[in-house]
Amino acid sequence: MPRLNFGAFLAPHHPIGEHPMLQFRRDLDLVEHLDKLGYDEFWCGEHHSSGWEMIASPEMFLAAAGERSKRIKLATGVVSLPYHHPFNVAQRIVQLDYMTGGRVIFGSGPGALASDAHTLGVDPMLLRDRQDEAISIIRRLFNGERVTAKSDWFTMQDAALQLLPLQEQMPFAVASQISPSGMTLAGKHGIGIISIGSLSEEGLNALPTQWSFAETAAAKHGKTVDRKNWRVLLSWHIAETREKARAEARDGLLRHHNEYITATLQRPGAKPFKTPDEAVDKTAFGDSAAATIGTPDDLVQRIKEVLAVSGGFGTVVGFVHDWANPENTMRSWDMVARYVIPEINGYLAGLRQSREFVANNREYFDRAKEAVMSKIKENEAAAAALAVTRSSMLSASASNVPDLDAARAKAASR
Repeated sequence: MPRLNFGAFLAPHHPIGEHPMLQFRRDLDLVEHLDKLGYDEFWCGEHHSSGWEMIASPEMFLAAAGERSKRIKLATGVVSLPYHHPFNVAQRIVQLDYMTGGRVIFGSGPGALASDAHTLGVDPMLLRDRQDEAISIIRRLFNGERVTAKSDWFTMQDAALQLLPLQEQMPFAVASQISPSGMTLAGKHGIGIISIGSLSEEGLNALPTQWSFAETAAAKHGKTVDRKNWRVLLSWHIAETREKARAEARDGLLRHHNEYITATLQRPGAKPFKTPDEAVDKTAFGDSAAATIGTPDDLVQRIKEVLAVSGGFGTVVGFVHDWANPENTMRSWDMVARYVIPEINGYLAGLRQSREFVANNREYFDRAKEAVMSKIKENEAAAAALAVTRSSMLSASASNVPDLDAARAKAASR
């Protein structure tokens, strides 16, 4: 099975009660932590309202993150294209690509918050068409074209980028939620996708149908889409035991759902939970549960299930939320890196096979023990010491350590 990449998607934070400056720094600490743990991607997006989402410019945040990290890919998740002149977006992304040493993934969307569109006076009915139009222009600019274009929301006259992206092929991705528009857009342009709707059971079950939208659109426009460029978003909090994971996540999960999902966004069908335990049960253990709150083994099972349902994808992206406190959140990501990623990608298979071979084929190694004993017998002092050796539990771990009890018994019988 192809190697699965792992990434993180910075989710809404509640700034009330914590200094925003310190929260930004804590988020940068997280990027640095993920980079050291070997994660492949980090995503953060653009938001301008709701009181929960503070990053207005993902490019600015990722530029700072680039100075705190070495290898992790840094992705805009997403730039809301209808709110910006396409030429300005193209220039900012190119600059970010240079500042991060060619580690940028350019993720775009139409804008997830209706309140953002209202703030900027943009009709929500125009958002997706504008995103499509902007992607076409930005790709032409990245290819080095000089573009003249006039739209009802931007004008460009002989526009060309002074710098092209540092990466020869800048990775593009679009966000997909419930409607087919994101997948269709990915297929039309032959670019990647990050499925955000997978945070619900309905979204998980719809993944095969969603992918078919991308394939159909790609065929229609003479493009191709590759599952390795498909990213699926999941929620989790991991600890050594399910009981510990529940205890760490329960209060923050209740607050996130009741205050943000239900009271602020007023998502259709969302109802407040009455208790923290109800929040955990319905989010992670009920019939419609889509999140994982439990052990590394629980998350391994969940990821394998989603891979099977979807038909396969290239990257699983974890939702970074405030369910747990910062220390336990860091610990959760650490445990995923140590125990989940190796299991999913088979990094431990060779080690296990090696151990099984050594444990189950002892007859191959007896001659090595005989060689040690022959040297002991050749030395009178060593042979004498053997008779009074109290323990066979030597500090050596090599498999050629002889059975001293058997050797003494054999010597005594002569």
